[in-house]
Amino acid sequence: MGGPVTPVSPFPLRDVDLLDGVHSRTRDQMLHLAREFPVDRVLAVFRANAGLDTRGALPPGTWEDFGHPDEQPWSGADYPGPGVAPTASLLRGHYAGHFLSMLSLAYASTGDPLLLAKTDEMVAGLAEVRAVLAATGRYTHPGFLAAYGEWQFARLEDLAPYGEIWAPYYTCHKIMAGLLDAYEMTGSRQALELATGMGHWVAGRVLRLDRARLQRMWALYIAGEFGGMNESLTKLHRITGERSFLDAAGCFELDPLLDAAAEGRDVLAGMHANQHLPMLIGHLDQFAATGRDRYLDAATTLFDQVVPGRTFAHGGTGEGELWGPPGAVAGFVARRNAETCATYNLLKIARALFGRTRDTRYADYIERASLNHIVGSRADVTSDTSPEVLYMYPVDPGAVREYDNVGTCCGGTGLESHVKHQESVWFHAPGTLVVAQYVPSRLRFAGGTVTLRTRYPRDGAVAVEFDADFDGELHLRLPPWARTGTDVVVRPGPFRRGDVVRLDLPMPLRLVPTPDDPTLVSLELGPTVLLARDEATTTLPIAPAAHRHVDGSIAGHTTDGDLVSVFGRTFEPAWSGGDHRYHMYLRLADDEIAFLDTPTGVPDRHDGDGWSFLTGLWGSGGFPDTATFFAAVHAGVVRAARSGLLSRDEAIVVLKAAAAAHGPYEWTLPADIGAGDPLPVLRVDVAGDRTATGWYTTAPTVTVTTLAPATLEAAVGSADWQPVTGVVPLGRDGRHVLRARATDLAGRVVHATREVAVDTEPPVVRTRVRALGPDNVEITLDADDDVSGVDRIRWRTPETFWGVYQEPFTRALRDEPQILEVTATDRAGNTSAVTRVTLPPAG
Repeated sequence: MGGPVTPVSPFPLRDVDLLDGVHSRTRDQMLHLAREFPVDRVLAVFRANAGLDTRGALPPGTWEDFGHPDEQPWSGADYPGPGVAPTASLLRGHYAGHFLSMLSLAYASTGDPLLLAKTDEMVAGLAEVRAVLAATGRYTHPGFLAAYGEWQFARLEDLAPYGEIWAPYYTCHKIMAGLLDAYEMTGSRQALELATGMGHWVAGRVLRLDRARLQRMWALYIAGEFGGMNESLTKLHRITGERSFLDAAGCFELDPLLDAAAEGRDVLAGMHANQHLPMLIGHLDQFAATGRDRYLDAATTLFDQVVPGRTFAHGGTGEGELWGPPGAVAGFVARRNAETCATYNLLKIARALFGRTRDTRYADYIERASLNHIVGSRADVTSDTSPEVLYMYPVDPGAVREYDNVGTCCGGTGLESHVKHQESVWFHAPGTLVVAQYVPSRLRFAGGTVTLRTRYPRDGAVAVEFDADFDGELHLRLPPWARTGTDVVVRPGPFRRGDVVRLDLPMPLRLVPTPDDPTLVSLELGPTVLLARDEATTTLPIAPAAHRHVDGSIAGHTTDGDLVSVFGRTFEPAWSGGDHRYHMYLRLADDEIAFLDTPTGVPDRHDGDGWSFLTGLWGSGGFPDTATFFAAVHAGVVRAARSGLLSRDEAIVVLKAAAAAHGPYEWTLPADIGAGDPLPVLRVDVAGDRTATGWYTTAPTVTVTTLAPATLEAAVGSADWQPVTGVVPLGRDGRHVLRARATDLAGRVVHATREVAVDTEPPVVRTRVRALGPDNVEITLDADDDVSGVDRIRWRTPETFWGVYQEPFTRALRDEPQILEVTATDRAGNTSAVTRVTLPPAG
């Protein structure tokens, strides 16, 4: 083993220019928003809370909105109490912190004086608000700065639940982080003064509390979510040298999670992912400040418990913001997977760990998640008002990307993510220059520039062009699919102006199985996760066996720009920013054994554990050479024949077909295997009204048959086996996995499964009308469908067309009553009857 690894550091944003490529598309679109969106709108919630003129500006909206009209900026002492205090929009201020970070990062990336002016304008506006709040004498420290009163922090100390309060320290962190970014990226001393004041105020609150009370606070679901408070406080300690900030950072720790990580225990199942990921970033900073291994061990262990065992193909994690069991990916696919905030924070952790360890698995994750999830989370549109990003980037069958997200947490992190794509490309150490990501960019370095020219991920040609003299080594990361015994290509110097280092990376098309189900796979072209365009909302089957090279890569695909066609389907990149209904995962469903362009006619039968010849052969993805491939074919044939899944004649056909497809090889079969007649070919047929969505909207008829004499049994899901005497009953609506098995006269058993999705009922629609004075009402529409899920809600009045409902809307009342019609459609295609709501006359 070698000696200690020398850490590498990323270059500052100001030293790296992002060039044209996949990433620059979202950068340009977000820079447009940064330049166009008025600072007054972001400051409006702060000014309203402080009693200042909002200058006619409306807040951004949704979570970042004005509070209740009767809400006051209460201190902890004068808060009137739950059920008495009228409150709303309790997370307001968080989005402003993200917006300030975006402006600061964007200025550092571009040097645009307009962005610097907007950063200064926003900091000055916050300083004005802070001065007004301090002058009231109402709060425990004059450094207090928020868009609501101090009461939420006091109530958290009394263990108030989510609903009465909403993550006050989370919002505090976003504001502090924005101010610290403004200081570090633009040099704003005023921003540092504001952040320092907030730090003193925070320290004054948390340092007086005992550890047990703090632990109960931070364990509260969402109410106790504190974001990266330990990160901001540790950064303040580094900048100012004040010990109290480091002590305060130590208050923002969840001891049971840290203790479990230290002991190697996995306790993440059921935990709120983004409530705990940001603190790991802070723990890495705390480790740097204190040298305590507890912090580094926690970040490393917990990251390993999430990646890859709890991450989806595009790098996202979680369902409904919560983690599932370890290794559960296929089993955790649902409607609300992969909160973008969580990926934003995982990328920060991976970047820090890569810099510390130079372990390429962290850089591999950065590539997967930043390219597919983060770039893919930004719609390919330009907007003056919205970040046009995703909250969730779902992975369920037939998902649709729901962009916009003004004012939400993921809308906030999205503001930042797309103006700093170059942050993880170039790293350095004494005598070493590292290229960790293949993102087109230009580095200012060694008195000149070094340019990374590539169309990656569209192709694998990479050129590093030196317009500077450098006497050290150039390190180029090899992606996982391009590795042949090494993960880094090292080119020794010296390099002189005009030198070019070239790398040609293969871009194989391959199927990547989920860790808990080898038959559920993603299709990936080089670093790009591909999404199948299809209107179905059930899992799409594919039959890839006849398309596989020995190394597992897929043959026979064609391209049209960024689109890929294979298996009779069209795929788009996960980074497209498109709006088609898509499928990130596909189901392997080869009915018969085949090799590259070589069919066999032999059924690919399954045993009771789901194993078949093809699933066993390709479960590891592929083979380094034909000798290893043929050895696996022979072993698989022997296993299948001995377990009764192949007759001897069928085994010989399979072995001959493998040789015909991939070259001659010699084989023998033990005399005792595969004797007797072929096993039954088991059929599961489903007949009924199957829509384009893949769902049956009337109860289907399911039959299980075989031509050879056999005893037939079936089971739905995990239910017990039952004899097949006719039509197989599925029971109630839902996504069913029908299992069937046939036992022949010799006692040999063959299995089959069939996924059947049934939803025969439309959604149930609800409407809520709330008076807004005598002349207006607010209308909220909702629908429930516990089977396939609600796809859309639509509404109209007699004088309007059907419109898709997005969020609560207001409507002016008239002299006469108005009729509002509402209907909803589920993902199976069922549409509810029209519900009519009568709006009262004005007055």
